[in-house]
Amino acid sequence: MRESNIEQGHNQRLVGCGWLADRLDDPGVRVIEVSSDPTGAAYQSGHIPGAAFWFWKDALWHATDREFATPGEMAGRLGAIGVTPDTIIVLYGDPVQYATYAFWVLTMAGHRDVRLLDGSRKRWTAEGRPLTTVVPEYVPGEYSPGATDNSSRVGRDNVRANLKNPDRVLLDVRSPEEFLGERVGPVSMGFDHGAERSGRIPGARHLFYQDLLNDDDTFIDPDELREKFTAAGVEPDGNSEVVAYCRLSHRATLAWFAMTRLLERDRVKIYDGSWTEWGSIVGFPIEKE
Repeated sequence: MRESNIEQGHNQRLVGCGWLADRLDDPGVRVIEVSSDPTGAAYQSGHIPGAAFWFWKDALWHATDREFATPGEMAGRLGAIGVTPDTIIVLYGDPVQYATYAFWVLTMAGHRDVRLLDGSRKRWTAEGRPLTTVVPEYVPGEYSPGATDNSSRVGRDNVRANLKNPDRVLLDVRSPEEFLGERVGPVSMGFDHGAERSGRIPGARHLFYQDLLNDDDTFIDPDELREKFTAAGVEPDGNSEVVAYCRLSHRATLAWFAMTRLLERDRVKIYDGSWTEWGSIVGFPIEKE
């Protein structure tokens, strides 16, 4: 029953393990594992058959600037793994939020059909689905850059200029320790680093991103999602603009995906500089408890 519910989601952008398992041999589908680990250790130990490996920064950022890849760079990277403009791209993350980050970037880059594997590797292995250590080889594809759309992205000056805007809600999806100013990065990082100051952007509401997921990294049901966002002061069916942020914007994209693709909420954006940038700028205001 849950599988069928997933398939009825917004534009079918969230797909289940069964859906993907039935299409592993489909040449029109390309699976990509997006990882936080530049060495790809988890990928090398076992990945979904046919999946390409992307270290998020190398694949999605500009080669030298702290900026997203240009349309030409993205076209080259997609073409190298056999992707054409008509290919269905299915993403899974290690950890899960790196897939939603890639989903966001590829959507802005103009790829027509990007989907997310619900539960990523954790759900896939829990269902006993196959893994392989074979690194696939791809016939390069002809990829022409599509029309870019950066309307879901905002910068630091826009955030600062709208701190008192009653039509905007800032949503901080970091851990409670980060939100309260006890750390600048999540506890899982160990050594605490990532910004010069701790705290949060003034007026931000808080919703821990992991509260949007089940234990197997699948999204909680839509009704539960609505309850979580409502409790955080974000009306799922409201008209106000929502800007989500975290430390580097990976976790923020998970909330963005839930709101825009699962709850079909409009006017949701991401401050991609997030706390690493905001907390390091002299003179930018912060709150702290």
